Amino acid sequence: MAVNAYSGFAQIQPPGQGKSVFDQNKKDSTQFGKSNNADWKDETYRIFYRKLQSDRVYSPDTSIHSFHRRFVNFPYRDLGNNGSSTRNLIFTPDNRLGPTLGYTAYDVYRYDIDSLNYYNTNRPYSIFGYQLGGKQEQMARLLHTQNIKPNWNFAAGYNKINSPGYYNIQRTNHDNGFLSTHYQSKKLHYQLFAGVVYNNLQQDENGGMINEKQLDSAAYNDRRTITVAFQNDAFGNSSSIRRSSVSNRLRDYSIMLQHGYTWGKTDTLYNADSSKYSLEMTPRFSIIHRVEMSGERHLFRDVRADSLRYSPFFTKSFVANDSVYSRQDWFFIDNRLSLNGYIGKHENQLRFSAGIGNRYDKFESFFLKDWITTKETSNYITASINKEALLKGKWFYGAELLSFVTGNYAGASTLKILIGKDLGDKLGSISAGAIQNINTAPYSYTTYYNQYDTILNTFSKESITQLHGEWLNERYNFSIGVRDYFINNYIYTNDKQLPTQFLNTFNIVQLWAHKAFRWKILVLDNELTYQQTETRSPVNIPQLMGRHQLAIETYIFKKALLVATGVEARYHSSYNPAGYSPFFNRLYYQNTYSISNTPEMSVFFNFKVKRFRAYLMADQVQQLFSRNTLIANGYAAQNFMIRFGFNWVMIN
Repeated sequence: MAVNAYSGFAQIQPPGQGKSVFDQNKKDSTQFGKSNNADWKDETYRIFYRKLQSDRVYSPDTSIHSFHRRFVNFPYRDLGNNGSSTRNLIFTPDNRLGPTLGYTAYDVYRYDIDSLNYYNTNRPYSIFGYQLGGKQEQMARLLHTQNIKPNWNFAAGYNKINSPGYYNIQRTNHDNGFLSTHYQSKKLHYQLFAGVVYNNLQQDENGGMINEKQLDSAAYNDRRTITVAFQNDAFGNSSSIRRSSVSNRLRDYSIMLQHGYTWGKTDTLYNADSSKYSLEMTPRFSIIHRVEMSGERHLFRDVRADSLRYSPFFTKSFVANDSVYSRQDWFFIDNRLSLNGYIGKHENQLRFSAGIGNRYDKFESFFLKDWITTKETSNYITASINKEALLKGKWFYGAELLSFVTGNYAGASTLKILIGKDLGDKLGSISAGAIQNINTAPYSYTTYYNQYDTILNTFSKESITQLHGEWLNERYNFSIGVRDYFINNYIYTNDKQLPTQFLNTFNIVQLWAHKAFRWKILVLDNELTYQQTETRSPVNIPQLMGRHQLAIETYIFKKALLVATGVEARYHSSYNPAGYSPFFNRLYYQNTYSISNTPEMSVFFNFKVKRFRAYLMADQVQQLFSRNTLIANGYAAQNFMIRFGFNWVMIN
């Protein structure tokens, strides 16, 4: 994972990410009220969570409006199997600040150490979720969190995805887990955040369909009979779940500890009858130390190599049992120390900080015969100023800088600026900002080895400037926004599936709007995105895309059951999609293959009884009267299928 500047910009909460519960009368949920005459566990059930480097407090999402949507859903697009490599149809640059390995195709499935939730609850709280789809597609989710003491919480989570897929030899198998803990001393001066994440993601590669016209033939209604590029009928455990001889695997872990001591004024607050009290501190100065250790490994294996597969890259006549093997490892230790000052009252504070960091990175490439190692030591500086809008009607603004000053990555930097205001319940909130990134090429783009081939590159630094603005109104259920990218020295993968650099500057403009109309029990939810880029740029994106959902949402059976049932349609305009390279586990630019699909449709029935939510969905309905949705050259979406899933919250 790349170095990230401290982020305090989460003022406008994206839909589906949880609702802010911080208001003028609510204190930070890390401090539950303590009682003079009762145990804290006797309080009414409450659960909140927060993000690192933010005082904003959120509650878990319990809605059913979009509960039927898959974990990876529009505008993300996989390769036609749950758990397979993904891309975002809305152009979003990869995070390449400082040292990175560069394998991002599975990022949407991974736990990230910088994005963990830190909970606080006065009851042990558990969630068990399960989803089942066609062809033995399964996904399970577990979360448990509880407070050891009112000021000390821990949480643990686990995700499992296993999907053999509708097409031949495309199995995925993912395991992801995390542990997190948050502790604050009774007098509020000392605070600790710690987390551990582990991700293990595996994908069998079939190389894509040889002839997509087979989708139109009744002889291939069983999609596993369609011929694929890496066809291998003899390899595997059984005919029902046959394994591919070609696979990619990404495994990573991160361990993070951030702790600090704060000086400030502490007050004791009592309720009306003085039976309960709570402590509140107005911080003035703090010292924060953060240390992170992380390891990442990417492994490519082809245990039954075919010379035709590799002819675009190298010439080799393989014999029986020959294989192609490549492994790249990344390990780093990052230490950071920052000094922080605070101005203003507790609910409306301005925080400013400055810090320094040191990191050690080691990259290794293994290719059976030998290996190479590259070691780097870098130093960087950080600075930020941040004011969150924790109260209604307040301004929020911030600026952050992280810049490498020594080592081979000197000059790599990110600068973020944001300003906005909460305009109240009627008008919502507005924001505008800018981001400037100076990036270095990932290690896998500059250095690649297998036992037969070597690819070495040198790239100039990449510059990405982003201007953005948004207006969000929760009361009237709408948001509109604009984003403008200016990109120079863009580093990408070309049509030969090899890393290269576009030395000119190009521009990408994005506009989006989201509006939900409600009339009695009817809800029409609409999302539209427009994107425009220059024809000469090495980026292909759909110009127009949308999602529309028409549903009935109401209580039935004397308000014992909440239901949301209706139809959903998703579409995008025709364009040349990115190709997928199974050899390098990356998406690549191409301009010869175009797709234009019938809108994808689903019919869903979501319901909720107390703390139990479930859905039943008919997905890919359009496939009943149209061919499978095409995703990329050689890859198509699943057949019509029935999906079922539930989420059960358990509270002790």
